[in-house]
Amino acid sequence: MSNSDARRPVGIDWQLVSLVLTGPFANKSFRLLFAAQICSLLGVGLLTVALSLLAFRIGGTTAGGQVLGLVLALKMVAYVFLAPLAETLSAGISRKNVMVSLDFGRMLLLLPMAFATEVWQIGALAFAFFVLSAGFTPLFQSVVPDLLPDENDYTLALSWSRIAYTLEAVLSPVIAATLLNVVTGEVLFYAAALAFSGSVLALLLARLPQAIFTSRGGTLLKRTGYGLWVHWHTPRLRGLVLLKFALSLAMAWVLVNSVVYAGARLGDADEFFPILMACYGAGAVLGAVLVPKMVRKSSDRTTMFTGTFGFAVAGAIFALLPPSSLPALGLIWLVFGIASSLTLTPGGLVIARSATSRDRPAVFAAQFSLSHAGWMFAYPLAGWLAGYTSLELALLILSVLCAAVAIAALVVWPANDPQERPHSHPDLPTNHPHLITVPAIGAQHQHVHAFRIDDLHSTWGQGAARC
Repeated sequence: MSNSDARRPVGIDWQLVSLVLTGPFANKSFRLLFAAQICSLLGVGLLTVALSLLAFRIGGTTAGGQVLGLVLALKMVAYVFLAPLAETLSAGISRKNVMVSLDFGRMLLLLPMAFATEVWQIGALAFAFFVLSAGFTPLFQSVVPDLLPDENDYTLALSWSRIAYTLEAVLSPVIAATLLNVVTGEVLFYAAALAFSGSVLALLLARLPQAIFTSRGGTLLKRTGYGLWVHWHTPRLRGLVLLKFALSLAMAWVLVNSVVYAGARLGDADEFFPILMACYGAGAVLGAVLVPKMVRKSSDRTTMFTGTFGFAVAGAIFALLPPSSLPALGLIWLVFGIASSLTLTPGGLVIARSATSRDRPAVFAAQFSLSHAGWMFAYPLAGWLAGYTSLELALLILSVLCAAVAIAALVVWPANDPQERPHSHPDLPTNHPHLITVPAIGAQHQHVHAFRIDDLHSTWGQGAARC
């Protein structure tokens, strides 16, 4: 044992200390942001259980599912249609102040939910909560790349974020069940509010980049659609949307029909459904851990396609050759989890490369809206196909669709996708600030820099993009 090792206090996990002091966790503000994310995810997880219990209490055995279905439908409406609008209405306010306000608003909305006794009451409160979430989540995502400009650190941060999402899905029901042993269902709303108060506190303590939303010219509709416009004109962002949509087609089967499969094929949903989803969660964590190395060795495009196409292949194999043992099923669900993380984790990296700091909130909001639109289509399709045909045939159909859309994404998102692109600005005056910042040559004002669609770069071309 070395002298340095001998001087270290006994009982301290120095590998954990090294992890905290290196990479993204070396940044104190990121540590606080990550803590805020964990608190927020815990609050949402507890809220999900509390809403399910409240829907059953209000609707009973006959209408409880309808009440919960209404709440989830309102959630999708808020996420799909209001996320870009929320970003637009936040123009002129510091990002930190907006996030704190939205989080505080979500916390306050949880308190009256415990007293709701009518469907319209819980619907109105839940919709308001989801509207605030539609504004908060994309903005939160847009802050992290500004806080961690190093691409390796940001990639690691995305992996930790995906791990947090996965663990929340597994642990929140366990925490809720533990609380329900000593409290009533209504108290879960207060526990969720307490979790959100922790998120508010962490955000207040964090020192975030002093970026302020700047309002663009034009109509409200034009400003709201700016992020969608950037997506439409950026091939890699169109590919990202298609890959996420492809994944949602097959992954929706897992999220919707795993409980049905456990009951119909294994004979006991209560016993086997948690086991299947635990395997899925373990795979998702493993996949998130693998992403940074895969992105460094290949690319975000290759990593995401591997995950999406791998999910489709695993689903097709499972549908055609149904496993006969629980360990084999656990392995399939583990692969499903790995594949989902390979696709979902690098998405933030693609957006960060495709938008300026000023535009990231709008582009993240558009991605948030588009991805949830895909899920809004995939969820009912997965349920309908399983009921109309069979569980296995439904997964086979969805897997084939997933693979087809993934191949289309590869066509839209070319393999040769350099960050820096030569282009020209023939219409800009020589003394334009952009040409001073990045000097240009010739009468066409040709220069090279990291190319992103924005007000000055409105077209995407091969070799030389004319702006």
